[in-house]
Amino acid sequence: MTLGYWMVLAAALLPFVFAGAAKFGGGPGFDNRTPRAYLAALEGWRQRANWAQQNQFEAFPPFAAAVIIAHQVGAAQGAVDTLAVLFILLRLLYGLCYIGDRPGLRSLVWMAAFACILGLFIAAGVAG
Repeated sequence: MTLGYWMVLAAALLPFVFAGAAKFGGGPGFDNRTPRAYLAALEGWRQRANWAQQNQFEAFPPFAAAVIIAHQVGAAQGAVDTLAVLFILLRLLYGLCYIGDRPGLRSLVWMAAFACILGLFIAAGVAG
């Protein structure tokens, strides 16, 4: 399995890092019978961790599709791996910016991660 494919797995697991931050670690009143109600009532950094989780889920499908398509058409493996690793690092930073309440930096990091997805599709287009 290529490094790019391993990054798809990492991207699939990434939302759970931020879900864990929102739900666990001393969060008051967490009840696993009604997690959505609990998450909807969160405030502060825990609320932002939940929002980061939601955005991680939203970012996963285009990233996974881009990596898979790039592999299928034989895009340069080095480019695919580099863009995939960079995407994961940026998405981690994105979540930290979200939790840390840094909206300007968060938006820049989001754009950089999205550029990685575009780069993967461009690599696929060049190869195909």
